[in-house]
Amino acid sequence: MRPGLPAAFLSVPLAHRALHDAADGRPENSRAAIRAALAAGYGIEIDLQLSSDGCAMAFHDESLDRLAEATGPVRSRSCEELRAIPLKGGDGEGIPDLGEVLELVAGQVPLLIELKDQHGRMGVTDGVLEQAVAKALAGYGGPVALMSFNPHSVAELARLAPELPRGLTTSAYDPADWPELARAVCDDLRAIPDFERTGSSFISHEAGDLARPRVQALRNQGVPVLCWTVTSPAEAAAARAFADNVTFEQYLPPLTS
Repeated sequence: MRPGLPAAFLSVPLAHRALHDAADGRPENSRAAIRAALAAGYGIEIDLQLSSDGCAMAFHDESLDRLAEATGPVRSRSCEELRAIPLKGGDGEGIPDLGEVLELVAGQVPLLIELKDQHGRMGVTDGVLEQAVAKALAGYGGPVALMSFNPHSVAELARLAPELPRGLTTSAYDPADWPELARAVCDDLRAIPDFERTGSSFISHEAGDLARPRVQALRNQGVPVLCWTVTSPAEAAAARAFADNVTFEQYLPPLTS
């Protein structure tokens, strides 16, 4: 089963980690950033990490240090603990879990959810984060799509929630940018070899690498190509020559291209 990407994901730009601006009290993946994106009418992209007790948390980094008023791995804290840890640049709010994000968004805009690699080297997943996501999304009625850099994660999502649209987050995989990966792994993933086996219906590719022949071959086959992450109108215009929609931050794009 290969559910198609809802058309809503091609109609409005997607706010990267929601409409965040810590200088304005809206940290990455925060409730405030989500509310701001909703108010502006943008789609929303968020990231998920796993708590120690198996909850999907809206947070980008593996470690708390950069974004939260705490240190150490996200996965070493329970959902309750993470919800109580203030985000830097916020108003004291803690880290939201996926269930709360879904309640906030409530189908008002498209929600693109990236599951972060829990194994560090794009290895076989233990399925815990994927199970938490599938459980949280059961019965959710709004436009939603799931993605991950880790093809094993996308394949597990296909098994657990075959009705949910899913795709691969993809990259040029320059080894200098991926020091945790062996060069052979970079070379393999660069070619997007897992698109068919994961039942993916879209990709979200690195904005500076969109002209890659493999990416454009997929697009020519009718596969929607999203991209990450543009930070200016000029970057967005360049990306839209090769992609169907953009994920953005650091500026406010028009709602229609």
